Amino acid sequence: MTLEPLLQKIRRCRVCRDSPEFGQPLSHEPRPVCVASDTAGILIAGQAPGTRVHASGIPFDDPSGDRLRTWMNVDRDTFYDASKIAIVPMGFCFPGLDAKGGDLPPRKECAPLWRDQLLQALPGIRLTLVIGQYAQAYHLGKQREKNLTATVANWRSIRANNNQSVIYALPHPSWRNSGWLKKNPWFETELLPELRRDIADIIST
Repeated sequence: MTLEPLLQKIRRCRVCRDSPEFGQPLSHEPRPVCVASDTAGILIAGQAPGTRVHASGIPFDDPSGDRLRTWMNVDRDTFYDASKIAIVPMGFCFPGLDAKGGDLPPRKECAPLWRDQLLQALPGIRLTLVIGQYAQAYHLGKQREKNLTATVANWRSIRANNNQSVIYALPHPSWRNSGWLKKNPWFETELLPELRRDIADIIST
């Protein structure tokens, strides 16, 4: 299936509410959020939309998105240019909140239904950002380490072993992870400069 018909099917999907295979039905109206183009050279593979993104329908339309754009060294116009950057989370819909008010994990129905098809329809991807444990488990396989910090710290090896589409494993850009950044200064001093160079090379071509 070509990309545009596939995106239309994804946007109409109501499986997690109407016929869920895992757990309780989604308690609110689904709103799949996905941005993609068959010319995109960069793929952002995140977790799932939060409450603000569910309300706006715009991925990373929150402080986490501001931090991610800073990490990438791109402005909003570039970030939301689907011809350059595809944004494809592991779960397309906001999964709801847990008892403590945090976001639930991405719905398990989503990736098996759509992810392989969608990635096959994105032939131009040269760099992938895998954000958080669920995206890393899917995209990295055996390259994933015992925990997120170890996986991100292994960025040089991961980058070198994925030549066709360079992969960077990143922590979630949530401001809740500010403490993690302080404990791991190499992320900003070593990883981000390389990431920004790779992104600039792709966007400029």
